[in-house]
Amino acid sequence: MKRNGMLNSHISKILSDLGHTDMIAIADAGLPVPDGVLKIDLALKLGTPSFREVVEAIAEDMVIEKVIVAEEICEGNPVAMQFITEKFGVEAIDASVSHEQFKALTRQVKAVIRTGEATPYANCILQSGVHFG
Repeated sequence: MKRNGMLNSHISKILSDLGHTDMIAIADAGLPVPDGVLKIDLALKLGTPSFREVVEAIAEDMVIEKVIVAEEICEGNPVAMQFITEKFGVEAIDASVSHEQFKALTRQVKAVIRTGEATPYANCILQSGVHFG
């Protein structure tokens, strides 16, 4: 058994396999997952686990250079946007895509990790960085 870090074996494998600029999505309970994209479903019930809990756990184990969110999050879910801004810094955030464009981008991710989050636009795409250079 691992001593610390990500214990979910599916997520741990995805994170280990990521290369520079590869992406994963953290999704609320309602975001559709495109056919052919791996879905890792963590949702137990509405609200559990939360978007915040999952992002925090992933960020402990992943080098993240960019965070993509739908522009609608700014007004539609300011609490989630504030969390993302405080966690990653404004310079790492790309909020220039619409929610529809965000959903289209999920076709390019290695996996969508579904949370139990039940607030609007609580979704992000995390782009992998490198821990050297």
